[in-house]
Amino acid sequence: MKIKSVKGTRDYLPNEAQLRDRIQRTIVNIYQNNGYMRIMTPAMEDIENLNKSDGGDNLNLIFKILKRGEKLDKALESNGELCDMGLRYDLTLPLTRYFAANRQSLPFPFKAIQTDKVYRAENPQKGRLREFMQCDIDVIGDPNPDCETELIAVTAKALRALEIGDFTVRINDRAVLNAALAGMGFPETDLQTVCVSFDKLDKIGAEGVCAELREKGFADSAVEKLAETLGNLPITLDKIGELVGEEKIASLRKIISDSEKIADGKYGIEFDISLVRGQGYYTGTVFEVRSVNFGSSVAGGGRYDKMIGKFLGEDIPACGFSIGFERIFSILSENERKLDEKQKIAIFCEDDFTEVYTKAEELRAEYDVSIFHKPKKLGAFLNRLQASGFSGFAHADGNIKMFE
Repeated sequence: MKIKSVKGTRDYLPNEAQLRDRIQRTIVNIYQNNGYMRIMTPAMEDIENLNKSDGGDNLNLIFKILKRGEKLDKALESNGELCDMGLRYDLTLPLTRYFAANRQSLPFPFKAIQTDKVYRAENPQKGRLREFMQCDIDVIGDPNPDCETELIAVTAKALRALEIGDFTVRINDRAVLNAALAGMGFPETDLQTVCVSFDKLDKIGAEGVCAELREKGFADSAVEKLAETLGNLPITLDKIGELVGEEKIASLRKIISDSEKIADGKYGIEFDISLVRGQGYYTGTVFEVRSVNFGSSVAGGGRYDKMIGKFLGEDIPACGFSIGFERIFSILSENERKLDEKQKIAIFCEDDFTEVYTKAEELRAEYDVSIFHKPKKLGAFLNRLQASGFSGFAHADGNIKMFE
């Protein structure tokens, strides 16, 4: 038998699990305080739903589940489809299915919270696991750009409560970007593949993006216009307005302006035409939060107005923001942050357990208290407790001695 966790997953020690609980509790409490309601969905989804979810490259990372028993035997005999289910790769597809199935029992617009594990067949490496946590808030049924502004504000409030340091919210609009690219001469039917290349701007630069588009066979005239635009940095919203018209950017301009007012200098808000986000289901505004101190994205989301229509046959507006839980956990772990938690102490039972339990209950008003029978090798045990995040210990009399 193997004692290591499966590749791409990991175990968490008690102090790590406690930090993860604190992070999740902080996020959920803020989301609930702002009127969002928590839901839960299964980890497994119908494979057809997953395959048709427009999840971009994530569709290549789905963990598929084989059919069972006679169904599998028949599929093998007929060379048919071997899988009928898969593990969810994010929380957006499950939410849209959930809403379609339960819409009659839900308020409308519906504001949802999801905090749960998702699964992707990644190549495991630092910062990339095959099983990981996501924390989402979504609004279904609201087409107004105020929806995006609220999602940005509430997510920023949660990140500030987690004390991750300075961050900037980058904002773009896929519809505006598509209009700009079409205006440069790229065919509207191919804008998705153009955006796939454009999304690599941060990694390969303008020259790399243009080279890749030429390799894909796009007209030199369109690529040259894109190169000219990218050569005149920074690309402001005003410049984009000149390309596509002020009417096209009115919603985006309002979201940015209102978000700046709410931020009031506490965090950054910026327009970034290079922001695409890889999922194909985004139809409008997209946003990401970049941590200034740690140089990485810690949250992302956008508007996906067409996805629920795949289930219901009618388009229903939807927009969401997801916090990168694992990245936040990594940041706080590396900096040994505790998120204003109660101190943990141990209390030792030497004789009467009920007496010790009563004393522990009194102490729990101020501390998290664990009861242990007093070990023979007390010194070694105390060292292990301290290493596990305990702040001190007490005997049956309740007098606490803090570790130095």
